[in-house]
Amino acid sequence: MKDIRLKYILKLMRPKQWLKNFFVFAAIIFSGKFENKNIFLLNLGVFALFCLISSAVYVLNDLVDVEKDKQHPDKKNRPIASGKVSKTQAMILELCILCIVLILSYNVNLRILAVLITYYVMNVLYSFKLKNVVIVDVMIITFGFVLRVISGSIVTNVQLSPWLILCTILISLFLALNKRRSEIVTLKDNKSSHRKILEEYSIELIDNMLTIVTPSILMTYCLYTFSSIQSRTMMITIPFVLYGIFRYQYLVSKKNVGGKPEDVFQNDLPFLIDVVLWAILIIVIIYFKL
Repeated sequence: MKDIRLKYILKLMRPKQWLKNFFVFAAIIFSGKFENKNIFLLNLGVFALFCLISSAVYVLNDLVDVEKDKQHPDKKNRPIASGKVSKTQAMILELCILCIVLILSYNVNLRILAVLITYYVMNVLYSFKLKNVVIVDVMIITFGFVLRVISGSIVTNVQLSPWLILCTILISLFLALNKRRSEIVTLKDNKSSHRKILEEYSIELIDNMLTIVTPSILMTYCLYTFSSIQSRTMMITIPFVLYGIFRYQYLVSKKNVGGKPEDVFQNDLPFLIDVVLWAILIIVIIYFKL
């Protein structure tokens, strides 16, 4: 019985979503300091802290949205909505995670502590109010990714290219808009009963936004490669980014998987191969000075 309860508590923390926290490693990878053991361990520690604080946010979201989740075809199976984990247990878990994060981050770096507190407070505001403010809701999600990159930059002690930060903003906005699009398609006429903000969006509106965001991602990434130290060879990676964008749009349009970006990374082999090849090429270019 305890093993079963532990299983659902772990599920409540949504470890699948921890993939997003790999943005923490952007600074150490692109700065060429990945081989520095001490800096890598610091990045690994910040990654773990972001996994914990993001889990605290997911627990809070599930507590706030429990009644709405019960009406969603997929989210009704979440631990709190399905009754596998009680609200009391979820609140105790929330407090425990927050205490651990505050204590550990205080001992790592006060600036990291400030970033994590900002991330959590921002998501508390999102859960109770900002998720119902059109456009602001997706921008809050976007800023969460930026904070991940900033935290990695702090512990790596490097200043990232503005183009790379802008690229992070646009990619996360791309993912957030596609998530909203997928929710509208999935919920159809029941969209407002689950998420009120979906009344303010339409497929046409989101597609119009994506026509701005999508080419901006490619242009920003191209400008980053042009301005990087290894500009000539870094440009080789552009086709991989282009294919990744096109593949993701295909999966959203034809298979409606945009609601769960983590599933795309885990289940779509062509997309996964593309990301892995892009990452390998980046590492080879930066660390072998090509």
